[in-house]
Amino acid sequence: MRPLAVFDIDGTLVDSRASIHRAACEAAQVLGLPEPAYDRVRQIVGLSLHHALHVLEPALTDAELADFVAAFQASFRAMYEAGHEEPLYPGVMDTLRRLKRDGWRLSLATGQNRRGVARNLARPEWSDLFLSSHCAEDGPGKPDPAMLRAAMAACGADAASTTMIGDTSHDIAMAVAAGVHPLGVGWGFHTVEEQAAAGALHIAADFPDLEAALDRFASASLFA
Repeated sequence: MRPLAVFDIDGTLVDSRASIHRAACEAAQVLGLPEPAYDRVRQIVGLSLHHALHVLEPALTDAELADFVAAFQASFRAMYEAGHEEPLYPGVMDTLRRLKRDGWRLSLATGQNRRGVARNLARPEWSDLFLSSHCAEDGPGKPDPAMLRAAMAACGADAASTTMIGDTSHDIAMAVAAGVHPLGVGWGFHTVEEQAAAGALHIAADFPDLEAALDRFASASLFA
């Protein structure tokens, strides 16, 4: 069975650190809240937006939380309407093309909403890479295993042939819950220590290191 690699987007493929922090700060300003430090914001990335902002500001009422979510989304819309696009991390496309060429099946599992997924899939270089995409709007968000189970079902894969690649403990916890191979990356939102504590079996230092880890997984799963 050909292996399946399920990738997170924010902090794994796309460098959205500055834009997510900016949106959180601008949304806080709208509600008259103190601007959150980056270290607080990075902890919530990967969760569905409503859950993430509730974790960030747990004292908000339901109505205030709805306003916070709306203000966060409005900040992102304004950025994109002004022509902003988050850059891909260096090495992303070389790795994705190489995996596709070598017969890997590729999928996405992200805390973004469906609009954000569509915006990323509209990148010309991503047009034919991914067999499926799954987001928090489709059902329970990370760390619930629902997205990974949906990805395996959509791609005809089983847990033994599937690996999840992400940059947060939420990604790793989702992989562990789904019984798939959890791989972390060291360039995103959560630290190496945070990912290791969640159960990451390897945390890649760069994309060549990630490719080597994926090669080892493919060889092991082929003969499992």
